[in-house]
Amino acid sequence: MLETGSPAPQLVLEDTEGQTVSLSDYQGRHAVLIYFMRSTSCPVCNWHIRDLVKEFAASDIRVLIAVPEDRETAAAWKAKRQVPYPVLTSRTDSPHGMVGLGRRVFGALQQSGSILIDREGLIRHAHSATLPTSGYDKSGITKAIASLRTPA
Repeated sequence: MLETGSPAPQLVLEDTEGQTVSLSDYQGRHAVLIYFMRSTSCPVCNWHIRDLVKEFAASDIRVLIAVPEDRETAAAWKAKRQVPYPVLTSRTDSPHGMVGLGRRVFGALQQSGSILIDREGLIRHAHSATLPTSGYDKSGITKAIASLRTPA
């Protein structure tokens, strides 16, 4: 998993409409929070998404949701759940694997987590969890967002 204070990876993913989304597109303009869902069928992760929408809808933080499924599955899930944020997949590798969120417990459990990247492209918060109940660190994210007013 990525570490706080390190440069953000050069992630290039695909949204549910097939458009390329690069983290570098946000650098210098917006802070970005990426939430890596365990899967679109995970009820706990879906609850976390509802909370993200409630907490950050009026925020200037750009929220992105990364899922391990294919684009078609992600698009259907986004439409069904009415997710207002971009939902991202990868054409080649899992978005999760790109940031060190692997599969644990004999490959049966996909890790979930989040990273907050400031406008300068530095990671200000990184969190990972194997169990979905621990995948959304609301307190840590909130503290990291508050710290965006201070240098890393």
